[in-house]
Amino acid sequence: MARERILITVKTYPTLSRKYGETVCTAGVREDGTWVRIYPVPFRRLEEAEQYKKYDWIECDLIPSRKDIRPETHHPADVKSLVPAGHMDTSDKWRERRRLLLGKCHVFRNLAEVIAAAKANNMSLSLFKPARVVDFVWEAEEREWDPGKVEEMRQLASQGELFEEEQWRRNFRVIPNLPYSFSYRFEDETGKPSELQVLDWEVGALFWKCLGRADGDEAVALEKVKQKYFNDFLATDLHFYLGTTQQWHAVAPNPWVIIGVLPIPHEIQPQLF
Repeated sequence: MARERILITVKTYPTLSRKYGETVCTAGVREDGTWVRIYPVPFRRLEEAEQYKKYDWIECDLIPSRKDIRPETHHPADVKSLVPAGHMDTSDKWRERRRLLLGKCHVFRNLAEVIAAAKANNMSLSLFKPARVVDFVWEAEEREWDPGKVEEMRQLASQGELFEEEQWRRNFRVIPNLPYSFSYRFEDETGKPSELQVLDWEVGALFWKCLGRADGDEAVALEKVKQKYFNDFLATDLHFYLGTTQQWHAVAPNPWVIIGVLPIPHEIQPQLF
């Protein structure tokens, strides 16, 4: 077990686990640019002072996973050991984020390379630069969580096994299931077309926010999400945070999904006269 310092770059939309309850996959980079996945994290069960945002530095005691074959996966020795330790802001034209993420992390541009690396179990997290983003699309999904998982969570909570604190057992509510899945269609540097699902927590949060502002009109909310993720982000030097899912890591033809986006501003080159 080692104490780690990690810049959080990814938080996926919460999912339900029969074993862990509601969990979030968290990923980030160390100061040397290497990747780490922290799973499971019962994020919304953490005290407010313990919760962290994207681009927060955290310090934590991590143990390499024995059940997850993906090389970057670790689990917290104790969720209480996850301690926010500063924030990396966007000052000076995103200088610090640019230095670490585009300077120390390897940026892939060929999708076949990351697929091959996953197949060889050499990596399951990466930073990817699409050559061209073609579209941002969505598809209707189940509107409710699996009733079996929800019932198991309720039973665990009532037995005091899921939430140690009495307040959580009284007040906790499962986050709504996202009724749409979102995906980017893009091409890599070879011109190969692909479509990958976006599992970022922020895309789900944006949908719910837009839905509230649209008085429940889902069509309007979906177009607002596209405005942000397609129109607005295409004006930036858009990169994808890619990750593989545990279920499909070793078996899917392409096991990668987009677990976050990096809409970093274009670096303006000084003009020479």
